[in-house]
Amino acid sequence: MVAYALAVRTTAVSYGFIRTKESAVTVTDQPPSPPGKADHASGGGDVIPLRQAARAWFEISWQTFGGPAGQIAVMQRALVEDKRWIGQQRFNHALSYCMLLPGPEAQQLAIYTGWLLNGTRGGLIAGTLFVVPGVLALLALSALYVAFGSTAALVGVFAGLAPAVVAIVVQAVSRVAQRSLTHPLLMALAAVSFAALALFSVPFPAVIAAAALAGWLIGRYKPDALAPPAGHGAGDGPPPLIPDDALHHEQPSRRRTWRILGAGLLLWAVPVAAVALLTGAGSVFTTQGVFFSGTAMVTFGGAYAVLAFVAQQAVQTYGWLSAKEMVSGLALAETTPGPLIMVVQFVAFLGAYRDPGGLDRWVAALLGALLTTWVTFVPCFLFIFLGAPYIERLRGNRRISAALTGITAAVVGVIANLALYFAEHALFTDVDEKNFGPLHIALPDLTTLRPAALAITVIAALLIFKLRWSVLRTLGICAALGLGAALTGLPGI
Repeated sequence: MVAYALAVRTTAVSYGFIRTKESAVTVTDQPPSPPGKADHASGGGDVIPLRQAARAWFEISWQTFGGPAGQIAVMQRALVEDKRWIGQQRFNHALSYCMLLPGPEAQQLAIYTGWLLNGTRGGLIAGTLFVVPGVLALLALSALYVAFGSTAALVGVFAGLAPAVVAIVVQAVSRVAQRSLTHPLLMALAAVSFAALALFSVPFPAVIAAAALAGWLIGRYKPDALAPPAGHGAGDGPPPLIPDDALHHEQPSRRRTWRILGAGLLLWAVPVAAVALLTGAGSVFTTQGVFFSGTAMVTFGGAYAVLAFVAQQAVQTYGWLSAKEMVSGLALAETTPGPLIMVVQFVAFLGAYRDPGGLDRWVAALLGALLTTWVTFVPCFLFIFLGAPYIERLRGNRRISAALTGITAAVVGVIANLALYFAEHALFTDVDEKNFGPLHIALPDLTTLRPAALAITVIAALLIFKLRWSVLRTLGICAALGLGAALTGLPGI
């Protein structure tokens, strides 16, 4: 990470995009920003009051259902469209960077955006609130699962939310595509990315790397394809508080990099070292802390890319839970707010409960779950706080911006693929993998259609597209419908 940060800085300096700030005035990119476009947080002030931002992130945190596609959709709608706190290009730029990092990209996007709005405090608040509802919900469901083996009522509530998210994600894909795919070449790049993932099972890192190369080539040979159309977005509302061409006030520096790296690694490692000293190097807590710390570093391409490895190790190597329980944990994580990688908390809860050492079983389960959550998400803050200032200064570099624009176009295809995956698993009980030569297609078993889930999806689509209800209001209605279906024993929920 040090080498990465210093390499990015060296590149930025070599192209002249990191400059010493003489005063609290504009720090410009290349090409220069239009007159009057100031550094949006000069002097370190908040773009909006911190309390107002915290309240907004709290509201967003309870709407983060549906995996990364749904979570990005919620932030897009709240921050870009409704509140007008950040411009679309700026949002896309941040998202493109987050897609390059290991870990849950939606939470990293929240940290990045919170940092843009309120500096380090804002990033900490946004990233923490983003995962708190999921942590609390999955802790409650894990305890109920262990205590009673059945969580019909709560699962019914969350099962009602899952179909609603299908409609929300479809709306998100449409809106992000309209604002990001401003040229046929970008549309083609999004379509190719979707096909590569959905039809050919191309590894996610390969798709992103190819998209960056394609964007760089487009920027070099057809730069007009990357320019926003004249008047693009002019009628969408007032200008955002953070313009697309303004820079964050926080200057990247070698001293800042080492300070953040040291503090981040210390915060990451101390809890693991503490449990190792208190419970022994061979305890389940130490094993979980070390194992999930390593997992956090290899989750490129989202949780699905690493869950097969986690399941194999947790079930076969460590024996923390059974394969059936792993599937149940994944189902619970799918229907709770927050990143899907939160399923590791369920895995750690069951593993520590069954091997508590000298602790009470419930205390051990709580300790294992919280330690695993800590080592999974602390790296996200470290990656963003280390890299964001450098990435900000590189936005003026046409070649790098072109590559990130290519990634943004590919992200539309990625979200569409995630939306398809989520829709298949929300509406059908069984989805089979079919291979036809190089084609690898996930086809749902039509006989396993969930009628109640389909009905809730249709209702959610009507509420969102026809009646234009808010996301939170729609989720509330669908949660009630799911609970009613579960309690009355309706099939297909």
